[in-house]
Amino acid sequence: MDLSDLKPADGATHATKRVGRGQGSGNGKTAGRGHKGAKSRSGFKRKRGFEGGQMPLHRRLPKRGFTNIFRSDYAVINLDQLEKLFEAGTEVTPDVLHGQGLAQGTQKIKVLGRGEITKKLTVRAHKFSGAAAQKIQAAGGSAETL
Repeated sequence: MDLSDLKPADGATHATKRVGRGQGSGNGKTAGRGHKGAKSRSGFKRKRGFEGGQMPLHRRLPKRGFTNIFRSDYAVINLDQLEKLFEAGTEVTPDVLHGQGLAQGTQKIKVLGRGEITKKLTVRAHKFSGAAAQKIQAAGGSAETL
């Protein structure tokens, strides 16, 4: 056996359908496109969302709502994440959290109370849940709102 002898297994490939090559081929003349009409022409593409003339779905459904340009986007950080990532006595600020990849771009920080915290941390964030602030203070740290 040689590399030049390799070929696909039987039935793995199909011969290309050669259309428009004479009537004897069975795919001559109109080449499987039928007679006339837009779909028989070269370069034909259906418009996106076209449903054959019936009212398309995107026009049947009503418009809803709007995008509030003043909305604040918060990255959620939980206490179990702070416990895992930071040593005792560390000052945790939004810049530090952005550096760790826990928040992107202009996201503000909100600290939530999932998990337990045993280390004394100074946490500075834009918002705290009640439980999160209590647990941080109970561990000897401080929760400062920016």
